[in-house]
Amino acid sequence: MSETITNGKGRAECSSFLNVASLGRKNVRAILFDMDGVLFDSMKNHAEAWVRAMKENNLIMSREDVYMNEGRTGEGTIDIFAREQWGRDATDEEKEYIYKVKSDIFNTLPHVEPIESALELLQAVKGMGVERVIVTGSGQKSLLERLEKNFPGIFKAELMVTAFDVKHGKPHPEPYLMGLEKAGISAEEAMVVENAPLGVQSAKAAGIFTIAVNTGPLPDKVLYDAGADIVFPNHSALLKALPEMVL
Repeated sequence: MSETITNGKGRAECSSFLNVASLGRKNVRAILFDMDGVLFDSMKNHAEAWVRAMKENNLIMSREDVYMNEGRTGEGTIDIFAREQWGRDATDEEKEYIYKVKSDIFNTLPHVEPIESALELLQAVKGMGVERVIVTGSGQKSLLERLEKNFPGIFKAELMVTAFDVKHGKPHPEPYLMGLEKAGISAEEAMVVENAPLGVQSAKAAGIFTIAVNTGPLPDKVLYDAGADIVFPNHSALLKALPEMVL
């Protein structure tokens, strides 16, 4: 059975007929990857942890809210819901406490596995001689420490942007602009692989061609509305198309 890829108009087309080569980018020197939902199947755990941590602190956050705010820093996420429901920003102490509760819950949940075909995709990118950069809104050290274990030899410590590095999280362009700076390249020499609307907005605001892999429950339209140039249903479909897209 052929996999489907949706085009920019939201229509589903058989991958053998969609001319992904028309979206090919010349002189791609680096691909910037989000982490949660792109490399690790961790979003279901993040959703569980956020919903429970917020509830324990008298804030209501749904699982859909978690996916819609994926990529935002923890502090930024807490502030948004505090403003909406408390009518004020959370204090630094409140943000630190709520995020600690969220992290503690996350670390009690079932082991997070790499997303299927993520390693093969990364190996293919490396084999093309294209640099790999991590750009994540996560401050979850338990996941950051697993990158080398699960994807050996793929990433370099100096080519990672995390929540600890930026003042403004996604959808602000700062995370991806910092990724470009660390890689020493221009936006025209890069591509981004994202799975979340805020991440797509961040990458597009930085001027980078953005691929979305829809690994979550949101409809493709949400990713296109955020600015994605193309949406793939999974990593396997992107892996098959990659040689035509990286020229």
